[in-house]
Amino acid sequence: MRDSRGVTRRRALGIGGALGLTAATGLSAAATLSRRPSVTGAELRSAVPLPPPFQVPLPIPAVLKPVGTSGGADRYEITQREASAEILPGVKTPLWTYEGTFPGPTIESRRGRPITVSHRNTLPVPTVVHLHGGRTPAASDGYPTDLVLPDDWPDVTSGMEHGAHGSGHGSGHGSGHDMRDPRAVVSRSTRDYTFPLDQRPTLLWYHDHRMDFTAPAIWRGLAGLHIVRDDAEDALGLPAGRRELPLMIADRAFAADGGLDYPALDPALRERPGVREPYLAGVLGDVILVNGAPWPVHEVDAARYRLRILNASNARHYELEAVGDDGRRLALVQIGADQGLLAAPVTHRLLPVAPAERYDVIIDFSGVPVGSLVKVVNRLGSGRTGEVMAFRVARKAADDSRVPPALSTDLPAWRRSEAVRVREFSFRAGRMHGDHGWLIGGLPFDPARSDVTTRLGDVEVWRMVADVHHPVHLHLVGFRVLSRSGRPPLPHDAGLKDTVSLRPAESVEIITRFDGYRGRYLFHCHNAEHEDMGMMANLEVI
Repeated sequence: MRDSRGVTRRRALGIGGALGLTAATGLSAAATLSRRPSVTGAELRSAVPLPPPFQVPLPIPAVLKPVGTSGGADRYEITQREASAEILPGVKTPLWTYEGTFPGPTIESRRGRPITVSHRNTLPVPTVVHLHGGRTPAASDGYPTDLVLPDDWPDVTSGMEHGAHGSGHGSGHGSGHDMRDPRAVVSRSTRDYTFPLDQRPTLLWYHDHRMDFTAPAIWRGLAGLHIVRDDAEDALGLPAGRRELPLMIADRAFAADGGLDYPALDPALRERPGVREPYLAGVLGDVILVNGAPWPVHEVDAARYRLRILNASNARHYELEAVGDDGRRLALVQIGADQGLLAAPVTHRLLPVAPAERYDVIIDFSGVPVGSLVKVVNRLGSGRTGEVMAFRVARKAADDSRVPPALSTDLPAWRRSEAVRVREFSFRAGRMHGDHGWLIGGLPFDPARSDVTTRLGDVEVWRMVADVHHPVHLHLVGFRVLSRSGRPPLPHDAGLKDTVSLRPAESVEIITRFDGYRGRYLFHCHNAEHEDMGMMANLEVI
């Protein structure tokens, strides 16, 4: 990658009216955009009446049962298929799903016990599955060109050519850019993904990762949760069973016919990637869904609960706060990050959550009057997007759970002095094949280009700088946040992460060790529209 310091002055990077800034003058333009605006993207307005908040019960995604458990490994089967569901009361919405539901079924696994998931694609387009946060061999990581083709899709024999999977790239003006990937492994109809799960217990998620079309595929429903557990965590005495709640937060917008509205240039998602001009910076919906339900309510005991929070939105950031009927704020006690338990709990009043980040949080309802409501609000939202969900405290109850002062002792303690190299990357708007795009180090994604090569076991420090919001995700490895714009990390940066939120005009340093497996991986922005418009790069572990 090019040195990010050289990129600022050399390239006039602009995305015109979509962002209201040109970054040609470097970071100062982004900084004055409005002193860290709370959103990057534009909001779609639903064309159907929306339900009042806190009426629909919170659904809990079903746990998938293995089809086989022989030889110390579990085997699962998932069919990717079209389905329709009643997301808004009384309205049928067509979806693309894992096993017919949104979110897809949750996979529960044990640390060190491998699983194989056989995915069958009956959707009208190719798909790819990525287990986000998984320490996964490259062949099962879901590289964007390792497509699973539907039965009736044209044969892909001569590498990944334009038309075969629609890699016109850019904002989709059909430049016909030939994006061959000689290393792509393409399957017909089904593919087995093998996950060793030799990693810390945590909340992962699986989603579609098809090149150029990740954003609309996730938007249509291709996302599900995967929880890794182990004996040490089970022994801590944290809230469990029905007092452990997975919460997949995602925003959507609904068209007049009840379908999901999305500004795709090619609504069939076959040929032409990208979104309409106003949405180049990211697509935001005006309906907040939790586990696929709009502004749901959940009945709880006056006791501690463990909330496993995932922001599965394409581009929306949240700043979560829990507020009682009396206006009193409840503490959000963070016990885990993307890659598992913290060393010790961290207490927040406000919790910022960028796309693809996960937070493991304890909330204690024991002091809340029975019958009252605790609302989870989004301080970055306005109007209806300022509300997320609510808990109704239904009854007094015994509670033998605890939050121990020491949570985990197996966090890596990499030191700056161990780093064999420091790399610099800029994440900025720019031009791609003559169109608007989003670039890393001045370059759009090319599967045939090697961007970063590192040796297995190497410790590295990465310095990343942004123009607008860019939640940056590394495949394969977890990392620690070392600094933000030269200052110490923020309280919510604690623990081992795999996604870090770069805020406008901010630079962030992270440290990691590239261990686990050799092969070709990715790092990219997890604003899914940015990712589809070029903001990905190759990471080769040798």
